[in-house]
Amino acid sequence: MAPTETAGAAVGLNAQSEGRRGVLLAIKQAGEASAEQIARSVGVTVSAVRQHLAALEGQGLVAHRDERSGPGRPRRRYCITPAGEALWPKRYGQLTNQLLDFVGQESLELVDKVFTRRGEARVERAAERLSGLGFDARIEELTRILDEDGYLAECRREANESWLVVEHNCAILDVARRYGAACNSELAFLRAAMPDASIDRIKHKMAGDFVCAYRIASKAVITR
Repeated sequence: MAPTETAGAAVGLNAQSEGRRGVLLAIKQAGEASAEQIARSVGVTVSAVRQHLAALEGQGLVAHRDERSGPGRPRRRYCITPAGEALWPKRYGQLTNQLLDFVGQESLELVDKVFTRRGEARVERAAERLSGLGFDARIEELTRILDEDGYLAECRREANESWLVVEHNCAILDVARRYGAACNSELAFLRAAMPDASIDRIKHKMAGDFVCAYRIASKAVITR
């Protein structure tokens, strides 16, 4: 059975020790809490909680703020960071599929238009960052954009003057499994963002590969 976005989140939370999971859960349920409040909730010493909090802050899963309510030392309160929130199951892909199903019941053409419009919006945003850059610099910046969008992307220059862009994660995997237009829109986005490039998908997660990979070459180089 293929892993889902919910399963992936569960694995991330279960990778933490039992003590740290308890601390994370206590903060999650409280919204924000002091070490003393967490200790009472979990049933361990404040010293143990502070050790867990230090480790969780080091991982970027928890953050703190100091609250002053009078003379003396400020009270430190802890909250879950966006990275920490990602440890809990999110069903965005399932929700998106459900909404697209509703749209598709009205018009399948409208589903394609949704993906097309999403691609156009991404191209518009990318154009601002790619403007004025040379060919190689645009590929590097485009890779950063993909990485920021959750694709865990990297790029490298090949010996034949082409580039290889690899996406180690599919940010829209649940949707892509159901709607082929999602994958088509990804390739269309890259080609629209780099109109002077020849771009081919050479690896595809939907075809059984572990990654999606694209070979990108300047059309000027190809025609030389």
